[in-house]
Amino acid sequence: MSGARLASGIWVGAYLRRLQMEGIAAYVAARGDDTAGAVLVKLALMDGTAQLWARSFDLETGARVWHRQTTAPEAEIDASITRQRNTDPDLWVIEVEDPRGRHLLDDPALA
Repeated sequence: MSGARLASGIWVGAYLRRLQMEGIAAYVAARGDDTAGAVLVKLALMDGTAQLWARSFDLETGARVWHRQTTAPEAEIDASITRQRNTDPDLWVIEVEDPRGRHLLDDPALA
């Protein structure tokens, strides 16, 4: 289905279940709009650092792809998320905790 998007709340539920199947700890840190809220994924590496992932469009293919916005001390990532939530209250924030850096955002089942 070209152009069709899965509602944010449904995608988040599927993502959390997929992570759980792999034994990766994750939870909803901030609930956004169920239908169209954007999703940020914070990947806490459990060493004081974290990565922040967001979805955007690939300008060459038009596909929606996940990209890492930044890797930084966890406090800086949290401050960035707070700023983004202040301007977009519909934003979802999912926190994944995995010292191995697994986020599964590249899993084709989650596309």
